[in-house]
Amino acid sequence: MSSALKDALMQFIEASDGGDNGVFSTGIDGLHIMRSTELKMPHPMVYKPALCVVVQGAKQLMLNDRVIDYAEMQALIISIELPASGRVIQASAEKPYVAISLEFDVGMMREVMEQLDTPPKPTGSARLGIFVEDLSQPLADCLMRLTGLLATPRAIPVLYPAIMREICFWMLTGPNGGEVCKLVLPDSQTRRIADAIHLLRDNFTEPVRIEQLAAAARMSPSSFHQHFKTLTSMTPLQYQKQMRLLEARRLMVAGSANVENAAYRVGYESASQFSREYTRMFGAPPKRDVADMRMAAE
Repeated sequence: MSSALKDALMQFIEASDGGDNGVFSTGIDGLHIMRSTELKMPHPMVYKPALCVVVQGAKQLMLNDRVIDYAEMQALIISIELPASGRVIQASAEKPYVAISLEFDVGMMREVMEQLDTPPKPTGSARLGIFVEDLSQPLADCLMRLTGLLATPRAIPVLYPAIMREICFWMLTGPNGGEVCKLVLPDSQTRRIADAIHLLRDNFTEPVRIEQLAAAARMSPSSFHQHFKTLTSMTPLQYQKQMRLLEARRLMVAGSANVENAAYRVGYESASQFSREYTRMFGAPPKRDVADMRMAAE
């Protein structure tokens, strides 16, 4: 199973013009393929709800105070949008790290769930919005067929929806269907916290107002705070801070802002406070970190 999927991904990488290492975009929105022959330092970014599979090697995800490892033919399932840091922890020239990620189509997931004779029941206890499971044979087959479509772009709009529906089916009927279904149930805690996260994300330059976020989640402020931290491993304020710093980094790397301008554009009133928090998150002061990022991209 792993060999066939790895061969399919490697064929796509070799046929692309993006070099041997890196993140490879595809002709399918939300589908990315990764390859690395080197261990990678932690890379902070915002992870969207997705299925992320390591086909060879191993990766580690750091989410505030939590560390999650997943290795060959294991799937990381992300049920809520989260800022986190990922790093490759097993890779070499002989056995490169190879992975594939597919963002969920929540609308299709909802349609598939409505058609199930016995839809999964959401698990009662709240838990972190990220978990790991072994990749099943049916899901591996789906990912192989999805990768195979990339060689025939005109087939994608015709065949992709059917494969995505099949992926949704196996996810909802799999061992963690009770967690996956929370993505689409309108009154689940995951769905309600996701509504608040969308509000926070769209207004991250503004001061955090717990009452407003709790209202978006249809919860009391105390219940909202508790469930938010359970799902994301951080408080709303910590979540906002990471969103601000990631956007500031993007602006500076793109050359759209200097340090002071980036700080103010993402909502900081003090450039010195921004620099302190930026250094704490990325491990280097803004100017040095941005210079390193640009050099690595050359």
